[in-house]
Amino acid sequence: MRVLLVEDERRLADLVKSGLADEGFAVDVAHDGAEGLWLAGEHDYDAIVLDVMLPRLNGYAVCRRLRDDGNWTPIMILTAKDGEYDEAEALDTGADDFLSKPFSYVVLLARLRALVRRGKAARPVALTVGDLVVDPAGLRCRRGEADIALTPKEFAVLHALARRPGEVVSKADLLAQAWDFAYDGDPSIIEVYISALRRKIDAPFGRTSLVTVRGAGYRLES
Repeated sequence: MRVLLVEDERRLADLVKSGLADEGFAVDVAHDGAEGLWLAGEHDYDAIVLDVMLPRLNGYAVCRRLRDDGNWTPIMILTAKDGEYDEAEALDTGADDFLSKPFSYVVLLARLRALVRRGKAARPVALTVGDLVVDPAGLRCRRGEADIALTPKEFAVLHALARRPGEVVSKADLLAQAWDFAYDGDPSIIEVYISALRRKIDAPFGRTSLVTVRGAGYRLES
């Protein structure tokens, strides 16, 4: 089993590498984010242990770039930072697990073995409709290389449409997916969000990808 360890604290990296080697792992070590990203792209690993506070490129950025490139090697984020927001950020960037320093080596080993057992699986989190990319894991949207800032509710409506590209999605379906079954407000609220989305994802780019199908609903086209 081959593991990539990306950790800038050299003494800790040496200790973890030595311990994993004793357990039968083959371990490559990188001491900064850019080197870790390169190694992860050049070699086939069973798992990656990735620190957050790294020189040149932080761990969140490394994880996000790997996932954007379609690399689904299981990743454990290892960091001295703690708290629910740090854990949420790690998972939102595509990590599979999160472990805070100081940590128990026994726990690290057990969780690493669990990641290796899980193995790689293609888990595309981003939906692509033409050059429009909708990433529900990170609540991000972009058209080509341009990032588009959306409110959570705008994103929810767009995500519901992007899941069914080229299909007509009714107001009722959009309400059910972006609100909840108990919503009893005015269904025309959908029109407000559709207008806002057009101003953000279409108008600045000279597009008309969000189409109204009169009497039926809306369609997102490539």
